[in-house]
Amino acid sequence: MSKFTAHFESQDFPNPVIIDCTASAQVSQMYYEWINKGIHVVTPNKKANSGAFDQYKRIRELQRKSRIHYFYEATVGAGLPIISTLRSLVETGDKIVKVEGVFSGTLSYIFNNFNGEKSFSQIVSEAKASGYTEPDPRDDLSGMDVARKVVILARECGLQLELDDVKVQSLVPEPLQGLTSSDEFLNELPNFDEEMELRRKGAEVSGEVLRYVGVVDVKTNEGRVELQSFPKSNALAQLSGSDNLVSFTTSRYLRQPLIVRGPGAGPEVTAAGVFSDLLRVAFYLGAPS
Repeated sequence: MSKFTAHFESQDFPNPVIIDCTASAQVSQMYYEWINKGIHVVTPNKKANSGAFDQYKRIRELQRKSRIHYFYEATVGAGLPIISTLRSLVETGDKIVKVEGVFSGTLSYIFNNFNGEKSFSQIVSEAKASGYTEPDPRDDLSGMDVARKVVILARECGLQLELDDVKVQSLVPEPLQGLTSSDEFLNELPNFDEEMELRRKGAEVSGEVLRYVGVVDVKTNEGRVELQSFPKSNALAQLSGSDNLVSFTTSRYLRQPLIVRGPGAGPEVTAAGVFSDLLRVAFYLGAPS
């Protein structure tokens, strides 16, 4: 990374920008140095903004002082305008009460299809075969990816949350957490279908459906990731495919929350979110609007 940075510095770029499309914590640790050297950063990498709060705070403070741009719209919701919407609400004086929603395209797909026709394990296997999950589905089902997004949104709201502060309800059965391979996990998962089916039926009896949601509760200063049931009239219950939905309850949008909904996963929409941030850097540097 030091050689790469030195090479970048040696070029005569009037407005250098690094776009980090990795999921690497090591790369994200370079942001402070890059911004300090006058290099703009655009990224969908969640590690810096959900890592240690002190590191996040250093980056944001340096970025504000240096007038170098650091954009990360695609860290939550791929190409959906979630970070920019939240920032606009805060900057215009609105008071955030709660941010909640389905932040994972993978888990959205799984629970949108968990309607009694197939077992939970079957749907997880199909999601993996279709490329919706990580190579090891436990990375999705553990809830840690959603927890990182909760931390990112909480910090945008002004909360000083650490990742360890988020209460996460993992969907990986405890006996399967230590298995060495994803194939072994998928082979054993059917043994736990009954427990998940009971939860689904319990929700169905009440006219509700299950959704795996992330919650930022500003009033109680906490973040949660949990499996909840919602009435079919709720917007979260009406999702399809791998859609994300984020609901902003604020002093301005108190009775009827502001909702952002759409595809929240996939290379095309993520690339669009990253490209939009790059165009925003150009615009802020004086490109014609």
